[in-house]
Amino acid sequence: MQLNRLAITNFKNIPDARLEFSPKINCFLGDNGMGKSNLLDAIHYLSFCKSFAGLSDTQLIRRGEGFLTLRGNYTRRGVDEELSAGIQVGRRKSFRRGGKEYDRLSTHIGAFPLVMASPADSDLITGTGEERRRLMDMVISQADSVYLDQLIRYGRALQQLNRMLRDRCTDPGLFLSVEMAMERPAIYITRARLQWVERLNGIFMERYSAIAADGEIPAIALRSHLANETAGFGAMLDSARRHDEIVGYTSVGPHRDDLELSLNDMPVRRVASQGQCKTYTIALRLAQYRFLEEASGIRPLLLLDDVFDRLDARRVERLVDVVSGDGFGQIFITDTNRDHLDNIMARSTTADGHRSWRVADGTFTLSDPTTT
Repeated sequence: MQLNRLAITNFKNIPDARLEFSPKINCFLGDNGMGKSNLLDAIHYLSFCKSFAGLSDTQLIRRGEGFLTLRGNYTRRGVDEELSAGIQVGRRKSFRRGGKEYDRLSTHIGAFPLVMASPADSDLITGTGEERRRLMDMVISQADSVYLDQLIRYGRALQQLNRMLRDRCTDPGLFLSVEMAMERPAIYITRARLQWVERLNGIFMERYSAIAADGEIPAIALRSHLANETAGFGAMLDSARRHDEIVGYTSVGPHRDDLELSLNDMPVRRVASQGQCKTYTIALRLAQYRFLEEASGIRPLLLLDDVFDRLDARRVERLVDVVSGDGFGQIFITDTNRDHLDNIMARSTTADGHRSWRVADGTFTLSDPTTT
């Protein structure tokens, strides 16, 4: 899959942009705060119907304006397709594929797969379990539409159960009804996560070793109440009921799952340097790419936002080798250091293998990579 053209109006600090992309490597060079990451966020929005930065739709509209529009022209499985999004203050957002409005935006997830690595990925290591659950859910949902549906069902039932706990409900029949509604989604979610972790681990180790020094052994594991519960989902909830009535929320279930991230059998957040942490998160994203490619049969778009920061020269060189190779499809990469981008473009061997833009104050100027 590739994104051929992108039209942007009033998205964050970008007033108006019309860009045609290389099918392989697209580089964006500029100082911080100029709009490089905002361009990647616009591409992300067309795949996920939301900002990777967690902003609300109206917060994406350029200051002083009342609307934004995005339009992307893709080639997917050999067929040309168009995605468009429109947001206007005070109105429901519009999201169309081939000119037709979606009935449910959730059905779009996974159709145009995308992987993005950014500085915010440090939260996967230093943040709460919610950050790591979000990673699992985002990746698995792109590969498995049933998973996303079960996740939505589980979330709705969980909200109802928590409301009952806060309201001091004492009706055992009502509790049983809600718990039965949660059980099948909970089992499906847990199994899918276990299978994903098992599949991802081998790919992740390969990606990490391709960038890092020898002797570093990373691993990921799923910590799950339900995976270790032999008596079943209902029994697990029953055993925690007294505690949950006191605290007013459900303390066990897939919504409390977490990923255990380790390096040489130690928690990565405790033992890893900044460069090792950055290597860890980049390797996770590159492993995610392979997983999605194998699951969907489509090469996702790969967005790399300021990925070289905090890496030593050796790791930078190895990462350049990795992303310049044939293992990826279309890549969008940002940096403030021209040398990194020039190095990547110099290794591109395909026809029309790269394009480069200078970015300043939300404007994009196509540049000759050989000029200064």
